Amino acid sequence: QVQLVESGGGLVRPGGSLTISCSGSGITLGDYAIGWFRQAPGKERKSISCISSNGDSTHVDDSVKGRFSVSRDKGLVYLQMTGLKREDTAVYYCAADYSPSSCSGYVPEAQEYGYWGQGTQVTVSA
Repeated sequence: QVQLVESGGGLVRPGGSLTISCSGSGITLGDYAIGWFRQAPGKERKSISCISSNGDSTHVDDSVKGRFSVSRDKGLVYLQMTGLKREDTAVYYCAADYSPSSCSGYVPEAQEYGYWGQGTQVTVSA
């Protein structure tokens, strides 16, 4: 059974930093492109970043560019968040897409991801 698990969410003050990670079981995460999404209360889920399966290609949405970055290492995928703002408060999800070209030249839509984690809450508040 494939399972993705997000870890590292929590409460952080405005301007602070937080790194969340995505791990997988029943799946070789290195074979998949990984996308990061977030959903704030009352809003639709939004794609914010992705990284190709080999890690050579990344994408960060303009809304968080310069503050967020994505990386992968040893079977984990990380979303590093700096300069956090109250509007970054959301549940953050990782998702896996097996397509070799995923996040290499194009950014997959949510429906292209085959596996999803349960999400981790990130709250930015003083």
